[in-house]
Amino acid sequence: MADHIKIVAKNRKAHHDYHIEETFEAGVVLMGSEIKSIRANKVSLREGFVQERDGEMWLMNVHIATYDEAGIFGHSDPLRPRKLLLHKRQIDQLSSRTRERGYTIVPTMIYLSKGRAKVEIAIARGKKQYDKRETIAKRDAERQIRRALKER
Repeated sequence: MADHIKIVAKNRKAHHDYHIEETFEAGVVLMGSEIKSIRANKVSLREGFVQERDGEMWLMNVHIATYDEAGIFGHSDPLRPRKLLLHKRQIDQLSSRTRERGYTIVPTMIYLSKGRAKVEIAIARGKKQYDKRETIAKRDAERQIRRALKER
């Protein structure tokens, strides 16, 4: 990523629950008060997912907190669906992959690029419980190796 990027929120749970296969960058259609909340880091991607509706991709269940200073002019529903801005070819690719069994699209990160909010979305396949345990065991083993090398 370039120098003009400020990471606002990451979905660490996505890397724990899914095998990430391919990532895409998408713009998001937002209200004015939503971009203010994003700039204030008041975003949660934990339960978010992407859904196709009428040939468009929509970001669902992503919590963007209400912006108090906006008053009555702000957004009232923090979990409202938000349209993603993608090329038609990308939408076709994403929708064909999600029709395959076991694939889903999850948001992995929200960041600001040159003042504009972008979402990194990923095609992912769900992990089984034993895959999650294996990942944790690998991470612990690598951590112990780093500690042992550091002590030497």
